[in-house]
Formats: sequence, structure tokens, C-alpha cells
Amino acid sequence: MTATDDVIDLIHLADLSGTSGHSVSVRVLGRSQPGILFGHDFLDCEIVILAESLSATYSVTLLPEDMEDWEDALAALESQRFAAWLTSGRTPSLEFKPDSQGRMSVSVHDGPTSGVTVTVPLFGLPAGWVGEQRALLAHIRDVYPLEVVETSPGTYVWHRTGNT
Repeated sequence: MTATDDVIDLIHLADLSGTSGHSVSVRVLGRSQPGILFGHDFLDCEIVILAESLSATYSVTLLPEDMEDWEDALAALESQRFAAWLTSGRTPSLEFKPDSQGRMSVSVHDGPTSGVTVTVPLFGLPAGWVGEQRALLAHIRDVYPLEVVETSPGTYVWHRTGNT
């Protein structure tokens, strides 16, 4: 797992060593509003794109359902199918287009702010890359477990695991 100074990758897709050096990552920076009942389980993140002379970073806040959607996207990608993630319109969105030669293009569209779309070709992903992404997701869920439950619309309570 990649982690530096409490920054943990949720997604890290990079070319095979010795190719273009392109990468797309989603880094979790921490809880959005730790200790605040409504925002505690939201995660502040950044989408980071690196490709030759391009370096771009987009700030995003992920909701618990975004993690479930990423799990669904990974299932599609495992079957070599197109997948889109973060498509609600409240954050930049990502599209993943794998091809039959083990390559993939990743597009990040910043619709809410700049309207810019960046597409990064990844010229080869290592064998087992989907499993690596699932392991990153599991690690994020371990580090940032859900601790708030919505008991009825607009009503939230702390959910503590372990001690009863």
C-alpha cells in the first residue's frame, strides 16, 4: 500500500516500469469533518494525474456510497469493460477504458469547476492490477471504517463497533 504522511492511495494506476511514466491516483488525505456527526465518514481526497509534462490535481470529497461505486467499477474493469466512477456531477468524474492489449485510458473530467477533461493513456498495467486496487480499497475501509449510521432520513447516530 502506498502511504506517506497519512496520505493513502485509494487508486493507483501506473504504466509498467520502463514505459511512459503515466499515472492516475486517488489519494485519501483524511476524514472531511472528523468528529462531526454528519460529515465524519466523508473523506477528503485528491485525484492526481502525472504524464510527461502534465501534472494535475483535483480535490474531491468522497461519500461512503462512492466507495461502493468504486467496488462496482472494479468488477466491470476486471471483465475488461468500460467503467465510470464519481458520475454524480458534484465532483470530477473518472472514466476507465481498457483494451484487449492490456492498456487503458483514464479520463478525468472536472465538470463542476473548470470543465477540463484530461485523458491519460496507460501503456501497460501489471498483472493483477485489479486485485491491487481492491486491496487499496480494503485498506481504506480498515483505516477509515464507517462510524455513523443514518437511522431515518436526516437523522444520524454514532455506530461504534467492538464495545457494546
